[in-house]
Amino acid sequence: MFDSHALYKKRLSSHVKNLSRYLKYMFNGHIAFAMFFFIAATAYYYQQWLEQLPENFPTGIIMGIVLGLLISYNPIRTLLQEPDLVFLIAAEQQMGSYFRNSLIYSFAIQTYLIVLAAAAFSPLYFASFSGRAGSIYLVTLLLFLVFKGMNMLANWNMLKVREKSLRTIDLTARTLLNIVTAYFVIEGQALYAVITIVLLLLVIVYDFIVAAKQPGIIWELLIEKDQIRLQSFYRIANLFADVPHLKNKVKRREWLTKTFISRIPFERSAAYDYLYQISFLRSGDYLGMYLRLVVIGGIFIWVIPNVWIKLLFAILFIYLSVFQMMALYHHHRTQMWLDLYPLKPGLKLDAVIKIIRKLGYMQAFAFTFLFIFQLEWLGSIIVLIGGLAFVWAYVTFYVQPKLDKV
Repeated sequence: MFDSHALYKKRLSSHVKNLSRYLKYMFNGHIAFAMFFFIAATAYYYQQWLEQLPENFPTGIIMGIVLGLLISYNPIRTLLQEPDLVFLIAAEQQMGSYFRNSLIYSFAIQTYLIVLAAAAFSPLYFASFSGRAGSIYLVTLLLFLVFKGMNMLANWNMLKVREKSLRTIDLTARTLLNIVTAYFVIEGQALYAVITIVLLLLVIVYDFIVAAKQPGIIWELLIEKDQIRLQSFYRIANLFADVPHLKNKVKRREWLTKTFISRIPFERSAAYDYLYQISFLRSGDYLGMYLRLVVIGGIFIWVIPNVWIKLLFAILFIYLSVFQMMALYHHHRTQMWLDLYPLKPGLKLDAVIKIIRKLGYMQAFAFTFLFIFQLEWLGSIIVLIGGLAFVWAYVTFYVQPKLDKV
């Protein structure tokens, strides 16, 4: 007899092993040290900022928006696979235990988002509402977890609806109600909070009624959403280790490729330069990751008052960018036709090293301009010289020998 509960346990065990295999590489010694420094510095300046917190600071609005969005974000990890469209769809009536376990697992792994956000906001909350006891904040957190569970059930029911526009309208309505409800709860406006909670319950009840009228589960939609989330994880993990399951996405970005690729000479020795530069620009991973690190690093440099901490953050984010761009070397590892190129083997490594070094230099120049814009003349000189020297030394003595051994 078919046991969907046993099937889910087997799928979950395989899923956890797969994730842990890549998480081991993602949180290695380099990244762990960078994250520790990042969290420690952020916590230090967060505490200093709270000591000068304005009386009219919109704590309720900020916490309401962030927590409302987290409550509304409810992806459900069904762990379904494409062959299930053939082998499991006939057993849909026996899949109750399977999908119930999916909801429990999804709620459990997403609870930490609410808990972490609440922990991060707790100093701000008590600084803004100093007269409130800690038990009130704990009850508020538990209430938000209840909202999270309600929204997850609503999201599951709406996944049975085939009209995408109806699902979008429902999600938008629940998100707005979650944000407003979280704001009223945090501000302590009980009457308005009760009104919005009642409206939220009405929307959720409506979702149940609509779902009950649907003919069955939309297997294609569940599998598509699960695969999209899994591929997103693989794209991040691919920056740290080889991921054979990754399905690479290519974007045209025609104006970028024309601007930068046109400068590469049409010569045999520049073949790998062309290949890896266009891979960096058009792949769905590297350009976005690089730009995010530059922007986030720039924000920290802009808001942190101490010039020496600015410099440490500048070097930290340059290091993160250079380290993660090492994955570009393995981008075409499954393309056997590259071995047919009548080129010297060393040209491939030279091309990747050239790109990584160039990206590191560009980031150092970008951070230098930020220092200049803030009139930090000494800092701009130090980050320029130090950043360029760090990129050269790190690429020469660590990146190049490591890739050369691959």
